[in-house]
Amino acid sequence: MRDGEKIAHIVKGVDVVIHAAAALPLCKENEIISTNLEGTRNILKASFDSGDSGVKRVIYISSTAVYGIPKKHPIIEDDPLIGVGPYGKSKIAAEEVCREYIEKGLNVTIIRPKTFLGPGRLGVFQILYDWVKSGKRIPIFGNGNNRYQLLAVEDLTEAIYRFALSESRETNSAFNIGAEVFGTVKEDVGALCHYANNGSRLFSFPAAPIKMVLRLLESLNLSPLYKWVYETADKDSFVSIDKIKRAINYQPKFSNVQTLINSYQWYLDNYKDIEGRSGVTHRVAWKQGALAVAKRFM
Repeated sequence: MRDGEKIAHIVKGVDVVIHAAAALPLCKENEIISTNLEGTRNILKASFDSGDSGVKRVIYISSTAVYGIPKKHPIIEDDPLIGVGPYGKSKIAAEEVCREYIEKGLNVTIIRPKTFLGPGRLGVFQILYDWVKSGKRIPIFGNGNNRYQLLAVEDLTEAIYRFALSESRETNSAFNIGAEVFGTVKEDVGALCHYANNGSRLFSFPAAPIKMVLRLLESLNLSPLYKWVYETADKDSFVSIDKIKRAINYQPKFSNVQTLINSYQWYLDNYKDIEGRSGVTHRVAWKQGALAVAKRFM
């Protein structure tokens, strides 16, 4: 996607472009900007240049990280965009480019998903699944009474499909998406531990000192958790999905608990194939770093 000529060739004869590629927060800042911003610009330019007989709609997968650490909930699409770190800022900048091309006449839908899980998606959640599988105590920041909305990848793909079929200019906008049924972190992750039925249970940590430690570990490249993850872990984080429900007659099928359990079960069923693989994408496990040492004492 950083090669404009290749992108122009790829979109020839294509009706709909679904742009979900991104350099994630664990990548270097220059890689994040060149991929998430300049790569998005290449895709939009190629789609626009394809002309009337070319691309009919681009669907850009942004992130609720564009809201930073908001002070009100639920978050609506018109709330301030305050990205945390290069990743969040790059997503905001890419959305601005999307709006530039909407003004030029290209049909562009921006989807801001909550953290989504599903078959094949590991990343930071593999750390949770690994600890649960091992029967460990699962640390949660604070008392766990904050509400943290997730999203099933099946619900995300259903929304993408519906937007892909849309010819309306009304869908040239930004839309939040997340589970409609979700509880507190204590309730939802506790339900996963109950499903595992192997002694795994929740363990509450005071949020402030843990965040201090994680900031230090991140600065030393010893933690797999980046700022937006640990800074929001003890806070409410959920969006309104009223706008997307109205726009495409959409209704999420999966709750937080169902999504966590389904994803965890996929992890168990495929454990032998994914064991030992690690990296910085959501397709593989993230290296646990200093958390691997902490795991021994849990």
